[in-house]
Amino acid sequence: MTVLEILHWSTNHLKNHQIENDRLNAELLLARSLNLSREGLYRNLQSQLKEGEKETLERMIQRRISGEPIQYILGQQEFWSIDFKVDPRVLIPRQETELLVEQSLLILSENYLRGIPSVLEIGTGSGAIAIALAKEVKNIFLVATDISRGALVLAKENAESAGVQHQIEFVNGDLFGPLRPSKGRKPFDLILSNPPYIVRPEIGSLAKEVRDYEPTIALDGGEDGLEYYRRIVSGVPFYLREGGWLLLEIGWGQSEKVAEQIERGGAFLEPKILMDLSGIERVVMAQKIPPSPSFCKGRV
Repeated sequence: MTVLEILHWSTNHLKNHQIENDRLNAELLLARSLNLSREGLYRNLQSQLKEGEKETLERMIQRRISGEPIQYILGQQEFWSIDFKVDPRVLIPRQETELLVEQSLLILSENYLRGIPSVLEIGTGSGAIAIALAKEVKNIFLVATDISRGALVLAKENAESAGVQHQIEFVNGDLFGPLRPSKGRKPFDLILSNPPYIVRPEIGSLAKEVRDYEPTIALDGGEDGLEYYRRIVSGVPFYLREGGWLLLEIGWGQSEKVAEQIERGGAFLEPKILMDLSGIERVVMAQKIPPSPSFCKGRV
């Protein structure tokens, strides 16, 4: 059997099992089973499969048909043009989360930030956000926390692979737990998070790929989906400097409620809501009340 023949078979098999993007999935799985790039796959369409290669592909195809995300099968996902290792210990990085990186870079480029900017990411998972920031801003100090030790192991591997391990301190713990306030600790310039925000009763209705394979701890936002926002907003004033910024990714329909929580605390100027490329409200950001009028309300 040639590579072209097995590609057609794989595509049809996935299509018959209602797998979206069947051709792309077939290409990626076949390329991985043959240790080729997608470009290399098309340069070898007339080549004959070697012993065991069809069986390897069939096992991968079966995993995909069973609902396992292709990112876990391949063991990687691209984010901010960086390849990250991913497995069931971490949530798969989504393209829309790049908005957090974009806005963070805009804030860090502001001329009122002097010296080495310090950033805290709460719930780093695969480390995608922190690592993307470290790649873009060489002179930066990052702390990335996660309650999952397994996630931190993978995040550290990703940081080493990206060559930014010396710029990020990975800390195990729940939210601000491992960062207890102390007189010697300098407050952060920026704190950001993509916390769990799925409403607990709705987890069972999520797509099989998400519900059965991605870590529930990274999805479950409590009975109303807002549990972690309340905890972050109540704790963040103790760790963020005056004039510093808070950025939070949000789920569908949560923007106003999260903004209200921030306003209610009285430590921030009026929050701003940002939309992603699909026109969905994706990020709530707010500046902690600055020490002088020189900081402009809503400035980014």
